[in-house]
This record gives sequence, C-alpha cells and structure tokens, in this order.
Amino acid sequence: MSQAQTREFTPLSACRRDFPALHQLVNDHPLAYLDNAASAQQPELVIETVARYQQHDHANVHRGVHTLSHRATEAYEGARDKIGSFINAPSRDEVILTSGTTESINLVAQSFCGPRLKEGDEILISHMEHHSNIVPWQLVCEQTGATLVVAPINQDGELVYEAFVDLVSDKTRLIAVAHVSNALGTINPVADIIALARDRNIPVLLDGAQCVPHMAVDVQALGCDFYAFSGHKMFGPTGTGVLWGKQAHLDAMPPYQGGGEMILEVSFDGTIYNDLPYKFEAGTPNISGIVGLGAAIDYLQATGMARIEEHESRLLGYMMQKLGDIDGVRLIGTAANKAGVQSFLVDDIHPHDLGTILDHQGVAIRTGHHCAMPVMEFFGVPGTARASLALYNNQDDIDQLLEAVVKARQIFS
Repeated sequence: MSQAQTREFTPLSACRRDFPALHQLVNDHPLAYLDNAASAQQPELVIETVARYQQHDHANVHRGVHTLSHRATEAYEGARDKIGSFINAPSRDEVILTSGTTESINLVAQSFCGPRLKEGDEILISHMEHHSNIVPWQLVCEQTGATLVVAPINQDGELVYEAFVDLVSDKTRLIAVAHVSNALGTINPVADIIALARDRNIPVLLDGAQCVPHMAVDVQALGCDFYAFSGHKMFGPTGTGVLWGKQAHLDAMPPYQGGGEMILEVSFDGTIYNDLPYKFEAGTPNISGIVGLGAAIDYLQATGMARIEEHESRLLGYMMQKLGDIDGVRLIGTAANKAGVQSFLVDDIHPHDLGTILDHQGVAIRTGHHCAMPVMEFFGVPGTARASLALYNNQDDIDQLLEAVVKARQIFS
C-alpha cells in the first residue's frame, strides 16, 4: 500500500506534518506560509518520489531499451495517466505535459489560434487575467491582425457577466478566462461562460492554475476546449505543467516546437510528426518533475479535494472577516464566490514594506502586482499584499498574520 493510500483517513489538520518546509523558524518565529498562490510547498511524498527517481531510475524516456530507461518511461507515463484521471480527461492522449500554465497557453495561442485567426477576428478575455493569459493573446493578435477584447470587472473583483455576454460576437474566435483569479481569488462563472460559448460554437480555454490545487476539476463536466495548469501550485515541482485539450483540436493543430520525440520520421524532404500527445512534447522533458507531479496528485487525491475545498473555504472566511476588522485594512477582491486568496492594503503602507515587516514576524506573503497589472490599475493601486491558502494552513497561521499586520500598523504610526 502506498503512502498516499495509507493517508486516506488522516484528518486534514494533520497534513501539516507532511510538509518539511513548514517546520522551521523564520526570524525566530514559526513559519506561517501564506504565499501558496505563487508556489505551494511540497510534501515528503513528492520529495521522496523525486529523490528515489534520481537515485535509482534516472534515464531518458521513450528511447532506451535498457532497464533504467524502461523504469523512467513507466514513471513518466504513469504520471500522465494520473493527471488524466485527476481531471477526468477522456483520453491520456489529450494530456500534454508542459513546463507550466504559461507554456500551455502559449501553445494554444500559437498552434491553435495562430493558423486560424485573421484580421477582424477577436479573442475575448477578462480584466482580471494573469499576464500569462494576456500576453500570449496580444502576441498572436499582433501576428494575425486579430483584436483582443477585454470584459470588465466590478469593485468586488467580479466579472460583469452581462457586459461579458454583450462582448461575445460573431467575430469571437476564442474565449480565455481564469477559472480562479490569482490576484483576487474570484471564482468565475465558467459553467455559464462555457454554455454561452457552446451555443455559438466558440472554443473556451480555462486558466486553471489557481483552481486545480483547491477544488475538484472535471474537464468533461466543464465542457471547455482547453484547460491549463501548473504543477508547482499543486504541491509538485516547479517547471511542470499540463495542457488538456479536446482531441479533435489537438489533432488539427500543428506542432508548437520542433525537435526530438515529436517526430516519427525526418528527412531533408520533410518530416512526419508523432501522434498525440508527443506531437507537442519536443525534446527531453522534465522527467523528475513530472514524476514528482504524479506523486503530488496521489497526495491530493488521498487527502480529498472536497475536504480541501471545505477546509480552505472556512479559513478564507475567517481571514477575510478578521482582516476586515483591523482599522486601516482595505480588502481588494470581495467577490461572493471566492477561493483561498485575499489581497489587501494597510493604511498607506507600501505593500513591499508591509511584506518585509510581516517576514520579520515569520509570515510569508506575496507583495506587488502579482503578474496582474491591469487588476492593480483598475483598483488604482501599484500593488497589494496577498495572503493565499493551501490545505496545510490553519487558524494559527491566520492569527499570526493578523498579529503581524497590527504590529506593522504600530510601527508605521
């Protein structure tokens, strides 16, 4: 029985012990790690899985007949199977392994949209997007003459859905939105968006980087055309990610990059490309990282996504209420439907100064524009402080954050 299986009935509060990085002092204080939207910590299961691969099984995948290559290939492709099961993909061939959400979205922009767009066509996104769901579309629009259309948000950080609907037209060739906003925590009405798009035969890409670690994702139930996410936000190694796409789309798309593994036959007269999913996986991949991502999925599934969502929802409610009770705190992003992210400001303290004071108290948060400059511009601020939750956080972490914010106010008063 695997370690993940033996943990099936472990109370969620006990998960903290599985993450070695959390058991340390930072500036003589217990670490309260609240920077999970940037990168989550890794459990021992992931660390040990990667170490075991590096120590005993490391070799290049797919190309060798020797034992280590077989082991590496089995572990790597086994991780693909785990990913497909985790998001309920209809076929493992639809699971493209990438370096992260950014590469996944760029792949769709260049390989799916690039050949299809022409002058006058439109791509529709929202004002709350991460730069990775803005810049790739700007690039392909510049290349093709298409136009990027941006749907507005309101002061709560919610998509103005009526305006979004009005912006969908017979020129719309793709809709690309965040499932969950990284800067605001807003959970977008993706079911409504996808239903609207389906009625008009418009493909939909969802940026799932901030969703997959926190709630169950079923791409078949969602009905989207593409779903992109990153491994390092879901307790896996950095430099790992996934693009899921409907097979009909992926079959029709040309390769994104050329090189080894994405080919069946090469001559100077031309090249025959490999089958899915390898057509989009040129070169030697991040084998150990993907193996580690498979272990992270084992951990998430053993813990239970429904339990994780419930736990984080309770913590978020507590954090929002208590932060809002502190004089001088302004919450940025107060959508009715949110995941475990809260941006905020404290009086006129610059977010970077606030982050430094909090770090002195052992509290790790993110400060700045969070790769969402248009969001900051909308709220008229240069940046925010952002506290973001994961399954291992608890009320003590939030209380330590609150005490540190109060101390920062005292220092700057």
